[in-house]
Amino acid sequence: MSAEYHIQTPPQSLDNADDKARPLLEQAREKLGFLPNMYQHMAKVPGVLDTYLHGYELFRNESGFSPPEQEVVFLTISRENGCAYCMSAHSMLAEKASQVPGEVTEALRQNRPVPDERLAALSEFTSRMFHTRGRPTQADVDAFLGAGFEERHIMDIVLALAVKTLSNYSNHLNHPPVDDVFAAHAWNG
Repeated sequence: MSAEYHIQTPPQSLDNADDKARPLLEQAREKLGFLPNMYQHMAKVPGVLDTYLHGYELFRNESGFSPPEQEVVFLTISRENGCAYCMSAHSMLAEKASQVPGEVTEALRQNRPVPDERLAALSEFTSRMFHTRGRPTQADVDAFLGAGFEERHIMDIVLALAVKTLSNYSNHLNHPPVDDVFAAHAWNG
């Protein structure tokens, strides 16, 4: 098997970004207090970063999932895609911002059964959506709805899959270093 491809174009920083990327990077830095390496690499094509930021915000603000549920979805997709950067970032967010129980985060990181029935059902359904490319069976949907979720949450998972595909695939191509703020939560699959 040949080595993975690395995009050679340098990341876009506030010093070298074009007129389309600069406002996106400034907005991100203002909101987060720092400029994630992932964003600087996504900004090579401003439409990628803009689409990601917009979809991410919509998922966070309008998905109907609680913050711990949101992290379970993002961690599940990032694990399925094998994205070390996003697994590290969302593991930190799970602990510091979203209040995901530590044993749930560790189970997701290690691809073990999730020790919370509702969050386990959410992770399992998200995995089914990932592996079936959005074609769950009726039994998959029944189990998901039986765990207390609503049909609209299925489409919310589609949004999360789109957002994480943008970030995970971008990271696979660009190989951004994990930011210091996420380093304590590094994940190597």
